[in-house]
Amino acid sequence: MTLVYPVQSLAAHPPRLSPAYKSTVKRSPTKPLIPMRHTLSELTGPVYGHETVREGDHDLTIHGKGEPIGERIIVHGHVLDEDGRGVPNTLVELWQANSCGRYVHVVDQHPAPLDPNFTGAGRAQTDAEGYYRFITIKPGAYPWGNHHNAWRPAHIHFSVFGHSFVSRLVTQMYFPGDPLFPFDPIFNSVPDEKARNRMISSFDLENTKPDWALCYRFNIVLRGRNATPMENK
Repeated sequence: MTLVYPVQSLAAHPPRLSPAYKSTVKRSPTKPLIPMRHTLSELTGPVYGHETVREGDHDLTIHGKGEPIGERIIVHGHVLDEDGRGVPNTLVELWQANSCGRYVHVVDQHPAPLDPNFTGAGRAQTDAEGYYRFITIKPGAYPWGNHHNAWRPAHIHFSVFGHSFVSRLVTQMYFPGDPLFPFDPIFNSVPDEKARNRMISSFDLENTKPDWALCYRFNIVLRGRNATPMENK
């Protein structure tokens, strides 16, 4: 299959150098990029992880000895191409902080409690219509040291892995109405307001499960003029 990447996608993504996001100053290229021709192995494989998705991997609340702490939520949506068609058999992975805003990672020394019943990672595979669904805990905001009094809005990291080695994309999903949006250099590194809004999930009352969990919808558009902004730092 020939892979075509519409140039309209480029306008949606953040620039590699976003000075307000301080780490990009050190990580962004200082010389023009050199295009590298993709080889057959990069365009056809290998694909990691699809065959190891297990029943229950989509539910981040069931792998401890008890219930995780915090607000249970459902996050679901479709992975779509530029024409709005669902992309089937796509590996969708997520990782996130717990309800107190802390990751299960040695580098995270934020003085907030870890939850022994929540690892903050899950995976799922889209169905024939490109649909995915996760059950998780709403993450908390956390300080990140980029500038004075810097706090990240609550967010969930998404990784989308298609059918070839070079088809992995990473983005972040935010929650509607977060007061930290105006102060977050990562969110605001996407220059187009309409594109930034495509990273914000929508509250989904219709699919909220009564007396159990609120629901949020987050569609991921892979490319084209309506592409979801992807991390490229």
